[in-house]
Amino acid sequence: MTQSPYLTAVQYHRAGQLAEAESLYRQALAAQPQQADAHHMLGLVYYQTNRNALAVKHLEQALAINPKQVDYLNHYGLALRAAGNIDASIKSFQQAILLQPKDLDLQLNLGNTLLAANRFEEAASYYHRVLKVKPREDEVRAALCHCLSSLGNQAHTIGNFTQAEACFQEALQLGPQDARLLYNLGNAQRELGKPNDAAKQYQKALQLDPNDADTHNNLGNVQRELGQLDLAVASYTTALKLNPKLYHAKVHLVHQKQHMCDWDGLEADIQQIRHWVMHEPSAQISPFAFLAMPSTSAEEQRICASNWANSRYAQLIQLGKQLNFANTTSPNNKIRIAYLSADFRLHPLAFLISELIELHDKNRFETYAFSYGVNDKTSARARLEKSFDQFHDIRTLSDIDAAKKIHSCGIDILVDLTGFTQTSRSGIAALRPAKVNVNWLGFPGTMGEMHQQNAPDTPLFDYLLTDAFITPADTTPHYAEKLALLPYSYQPNDRKRPIGKAPTRQACNLPDNAFVFCSFNQSFKITADVFSIWLRLLNKLPNSVLWLLDCNTWAKQNLWLAAQRSGIAKERIVFAPRVNIADHLARHIHADLFLDTQPYNAHTTCSDALWMGLPVLTCAGDTFSSRVAGSLLQAAGLPQLITHSLVEYEARALQLAQQPNELAAIKAKLQDENMTSNLFDTAQFTLSLERIYTQIMANIG
Repeated sequence: MTQSPYLTAVQYHRAGQLAEAESLYRQALAAQPQQADAHHMLGLVYYQTNRNALAVKHLEQALAINPKQVDYLNHYGLALRAAGNIDASIKSFQQAILLQPKDLDLQLNLGNTLLAANRFEEAASYYHRVLKVKPREDEVRAALCHCLSSLGNQAHTIGNFTQAEACFQEALQLGPQDARLLYNLGNAQRELGKPNDAAKQYQKALQLDPNDADTHNNLGNVQRELGQLDLAVASYTTALKLNPKLYHAKVHLVHQKQHMCDWDGLEADIQQIRHWVMHEPSAQISPFAFLAMPSTSAEEQRICASNWANSRYAQLIQLGKQLNFANTTSPNNKIRIAYLSADFRLHPLAFLISELIELHDKNRFETYAFSYGVNDKTSARARLEKSFDQFHDIRTLSDIDAAKKIHSCGIDILVDLTGFTQTSRSGIAALRPAKVNVNWLGFPGTMGEMHQQNAPDTPLFDYLLTDAFITPADTTPHYAEKLALLPYSYQPNDRKRPIGKAPTRQACNLPDNAFVFCSFNQSFKITADVFSIWLRLLNKLPNSVLWLLDCNTWAKQNLWLAAQRSGIAKERIVFAPRVNIADHLARHIHADLFLDTQPYNAHTTCSDALWMGLPVLTCAGDTFSSRVAGSLLQAAGLPQLITHSLVEYEARALQLAQQPNELAAIKAKLQDENMTSNLFDTAQFTLSLERIYTQIMANIG
């Protein structure tokens, strides 16, 4: 008996003779157009020969006749996927799995299709099911590893670093020799404040791929955070040898050399970085590091901040538009102010804002803290928790969940107190959970604007709280935000800051009768030009010493060496060890004149000195960070301590050191007015700030 065309076609098909099989399937269908198996097998031939539209057509016809045939649904899903119809393909596999839930091929095909659709979490669930039965399937393990890696990257992008860490850790169980997974895990752990763990991941990654410049750079970042500045510099140097265009490694290298007071070659490096800011917008130049680089202009700083904002927050800006947080109205007509910071703890920020928060008018304002820093369980933290109407710890929340939390509280004005500093989570503000974003205190400069296609640039923050000294009217173009001017100084003060028992001069390693110049600024603010002035002052005043903060061992050694090269004995440069804030304030009594740094001034450090009755001499520049001390001195009624060039600064320092009566009069003024001057009148400052908040709300209608 002659075999049917269909059965003969199947034999050819199994033998790989697809052309012959196709011809016979066609004959079978000509004789029996409703033969479902023939449509199915012909569709399969078309799929195997990359004629996917025809494959889809015949598989659809097979399913029209027998819609619950699992093989039909499986091959239909494959053909749809090959034809680019991913959504329909997923539905076909899902239908097949409902009919045959234990079929591993179906699970795998659906997982692969979900992976193609970038639906990584769903794909991973199906790969997990397959591996539960067949744990050694290398292709499935690789696919699951890819899913987990992608999920980790997505979580990192939106600020969910806990989820990112978990994803990369699971992925590494599948691919333990994958250097990129180790690198990404290190990145997540660094964001979670686990620098030791992060360093281990980077070191493992470098064992697998020693020529990866990015990993050397990020290892340098955690070494820096661990205080291993020499190792950090070595890591950045290696990164740049491997990739001279790794711009941010150069920035990190320069900034750490500034911390170490190693000024060799810095001028040329800084000129190169300034060039990148203007001509390489994707170069990832840290705005905070850029602030401290001598000769940078306010306009360059705006461009740097904008470049950074666009590279870091573009995705979050778009996500914020999708979230479309609707504005709400407070039921009690109070203005709701939220303060966002990592530093609601024993930190300089607390000694600026604590009394201000306590003095807010509770009848007109509701104050909220959103804290993403460590709870150090100090009295400073407890005081702040008590001062706010509501205190929320959002450390464990992703940027999106934190933004949702802020929006759920109906916040009117979100004040970012951290900005582009090391612990920044300004991505929360980029999601726009409040009606208005305000930049204040943490980052002394503009936070830039977002570039949009076919639309005007928009600032990341709506307002910058400042004052007329820091940002004179002619500097307005250098700031992306609207400038909200406080009447005296932009900086509040806490008149309840604790002060310890004054130590003896001997305990501070200071000679009994010497004139004491001091500068308690961080070492990265000390430039070669300013330090040269200080050394010349010591040369001209033999009975004087310079008292500096002991920031790190490398800065100490480099400053001593520079002094010795200028003929200044090592013992005339005295370093004050780090102590708690109360004891630090108490020891100010032994200094005669605080010498400010330039272009990055003393900020809180200046207020501390003035509060303790210590005169501060500053040199005001053209940028925000270079004018803060001048603002504080003007508010304290001491404009005679503001100079406008380094030549004038040096001459004035010498003059003051040689005129003890003038210094004594300034100290007396500070002591007499420390509770009433415009700088320390916190109640008046609070009223002025509240007027600004009220006006901001009036401006949005």
